[in-house]
Amino acid sequence: MQELRVGGLTPLTTIDLPGRLAAVVFCQGCPWRCGYCHNPHLLPPAERNGPAWEEVRVFLERRRGLLDGVVFSGGEPTAQRALAAAVVQVKALGFQIGLHTAGIYPQRLEPVLADLDWIGLDAKGPIERYTAITGVRGAGGRFRRSLELVIGSGVDHEVRTTIYEGATPEELLGLGHWLAEHGVRRYVWQMRRPGGSPAGDGAWRAVRDGLARRFERFEIRGAT
Repeated sequence: MQELRVGGLTPLTTIDLPGRLAAVVFCQGCPWRCGYCHNPHLLPPAERNGPAWEEVRVFLERRRGLLDGVVFSGGEPTAQRALAAAVVQVKALGFQIGLHTAGIYPQRLEPVLADLDWIGLDAKGPIERYTAITGVRGAGGRFRRSLELVIGSGVDHEVRTTIYEGATPEELLGLGHWLAEHGVRRYVWQMRRPGGSPAGDGAWRAVRDGLARRFERFEIRGAT
């Protein structure tokens, strides 16, 4: 059986699986090339920057009763066919399972949905901008299908957008309306590292206020 390639491990987090103590397994590899990626060392699929999967599994066995859950992040977890088996193994240890994904491989996302307890789905930008943002044709269609699967699954989730260079208030307002119309109820803006917030002029304030009215919860993270 193919082993999950691990790019890193965070033993404890209080923010990556809402309301729960969790470990984060960073999966190696991602086919998209977003210019603002904050884990570029995880992009090459063949590299192994972290421990072997068996080491991770043994570590998690020892953390039973101390952690509530495990989050698979990346990179892009669904880029690896071994994800499904890894999720099953961790679920069998009694952990809740979280997944961070950009929805790149909806055909691999669908089979693991039943074992997930929470999903953080990245919306890179308006569908028509996906090719420019990710460098991959057809990326927007993949995200759209994954969004449909996540919402239809009933699994607890949030959708989040990293505020990318060149984004305009009008563009993000349009994206927010599109997400709300497609059933998203919790939406998050994430600020690019090293930090900062959207321009504080009237146009940005109007967008923030407008989106706050469209969602059950709208949040801005990383603003300074």
